[in-house]
Amino acid sequence: MSRRVALAVAAGVVSLGGAAAGAFALAHAGEQTPTLAHSTARYTAPDGDRDGSLTFVTDVTAPSGVKSVKVLAWPQNSSLAEKSLTAKDMAAAQPAACRPSGQDTVRCTYTAEVSTADAESSPRGAWHVAVLATAQDGTTTLDTEAADFTVR
Repeated sequence: MSRRVALAVAAGVVSLGGAAAGAFALAHAGEQTPTLAHSTARYTAPDGDRDGSLTFVTDVTAPSGVKSVKVLAWPQNSSLAEKSLTAKDMAAAQPAACRPSGQDTVRCTYTAEVSTADAESSPRGAWHVAVLATAQDGTTTLDTEAADFTVR
């Protein structure tokens, strides 16, 4: 595979206390980390003279809005399995294309072509897709195994 190719509310006793609690809840909502849902990966091997592909799709929700989503596919039997991926490791990962799909949610898609040479040099077996979602307020969520696929 090419190298391109990886979430309080308080109640007051008096109405003034309730209003203060509501203001706290709104402020807190802006600091929530992004959440990922419905993540899927589909790998299609090259066939003859036709390239294959890896397509990853996920829904990302962030109250402050989504700033970026980065994706990294990595083989289960690699040095990445021996150490935990970090947000820093994801800095060079490829961005996903995102489009609005709800009030605070975007649907993000990452697609990479897989050439015959890429496929031949890729480790066989289980692969994982890591995702780093960054909200407009700077909070992040890293899911190192958001979805899985198999290279045969």
